[in-house]
Amino acid sequence: MNDDLSKRVLSMIMDWDDDRARKEYQWLEFFSRLKYDGYRDFQAGMRFIESLAVWLQQFDAAEREVAYQFVRSRLVFIGLSETHHLVEQFYPKVAHEQFTRVVSARHSVPKWTTLSRQELREEIAQLRRKTLFLGLSDGARIDVLRHSNAGRLSNEQIAPTIQLDHDKWDDLLKDMRADVGDNEARFSMVYLIDDFTATGTSFLRYDKNQEKWKGKLARFRDTIAKVKDSHLEPSFTLGVHHYIASYSAQQKIESALSDSSGEFSDAGWGPIQLSFGTVLPAGLPMSDESDADSAFLALARKYYDPAVETKHTEVGGTKHVDLGYGGCALPVVLEHNTPNNSLALLWAESAGQENPPIHAMRPLFRRRQRHV
Repeated sequence: MNDDLSKRVLSMIMDWDDDRARKEYQWLEFFSRLKYDGYRDFQAGMRFIESLAVWLQQFDAAEREVAYQFVRSRLVFIGLSETHHLVEQFYPKVAHEQFTRVVSARHSVPKWTTLSRQELREEIAQLRRKTLFLGLSDGARIDVLRHSNAGRLSNEQIAPTIQLDHDKWDDLLKDMRADVGDNEARFSMVYLIDDFTATGTSFLRYDKNQEKWKGKLARFRDTIAKVKDSHLEPSFTLGVHHYIASYSAQQKIESALSDSSGEFSDAGWGPIQLSFGTVLPAGLPMSDESDADSAFLALARKYYDPAVETKHTEVGGTKHVDLGYGGCALPVVLEHNTPNNSLALLWAESAGQENPPIHAMRPLFRRRQRHV
């Protein structure tokens, strides 16, 4: 759609006078170009303003201002540049800091001494090469991690998944031993990397029905069972890094790791090093206690179609996902996809039905579903 036409259509939908329209056009044009137009899942010919116009039309005319003000004041959009910055900061701020601490502790010297002595810097380099970096999902941005650490990390120590077959493990070990000059060497550290966690349940949760721990950490334990003794040092260091986490997820993961320590006592690793690129503020989720939030939450509940629920959303522990998976009520959009932990009005799409009447949901930032 022509840019000027889309603005005029939006103005008609919102019933703005000329002064209000000029003011909103400035804001919309600025933030569309700065952030929102970069959303990866916009369909061909559709950008933010067009999507906003379609989205707003699903509400009654009297409700559209509430929906628009939510976008104006509460929406958090984490764009490509912010995401890449978090990926690029992972190695110097987390991994290299960990290597330095380990070597400093070995020699009982302060970190500045470790970094100033050539032989200890070489030891850091050895430890770095004896570390694996594995992605927990497509969002781990392994390609960006590789590119931003060219010359520091080898391609042969980075993999996009934890599901590695035995031949791949052998290749990784062979390349590492050749680089460090030690035919008996094993990996000292492994980092598991993911993009975003809002509940922590996909990483680690206890299934009461099956009475066992599930999640990505449990899958990693299973996948290394046959190689941990031959490819990994005893009590190797396991690092778990999320580029972005909600405040709640940070607390829940820390608690789950503590509660599950007995379950993973023979997994092969020592104490887990948990880290986050950024933790979203505790007050970010939408709340009925806020007058401004409660008005939009009422829309989220009113314009909801249970047809968007799946067997996978049930794991979150809530009956419906009108407030997002796990009831997180987040107003968050990531540039490559909208988390299902965010309010369903942001991402859900449905056909609705006539009898009984159920609203057909229209997304502002359509979500690409990983599970169908």
